[in-house]
Amino acid sequence: MIIECFAGGSVRLAEPLDFRKFKLVLHAGASPEALARTGITLLDDRDALVSIDLVPTLGGRPDDASWDRQYAEMVAKAREHGWIDIPRNAIRAHVEPAL
Repeated sequence: MIIECFAGGSVRLAEPLDFRKFKLVLHAGASPEALARTGITLLDDRDALVSIDLVPTLGGRPDDASWDRQYAEMVAKAREHGWIDIPRNAIRAHVEPAL
């Protein structure tokens, strides 16, 4: 699952059915301040925290119960690996620049 981040804080899901990869792709002009307003915190050039509650609200998300179940399973596995920031209720994601 890829969260694409654009200028002005616009975000959307790409590859929403790939629950094995979770990353942010930053397009030109995506600013930390605008992303923070959406529920995404850039920690550094490589990592970010994404609100668990944000992901199901993003454009590109399939609207079915199967997706909800698989997303919950992904979050549970992330928790097992220590990739959940409990105080922020957020998932750690790898950050990549758009090509």
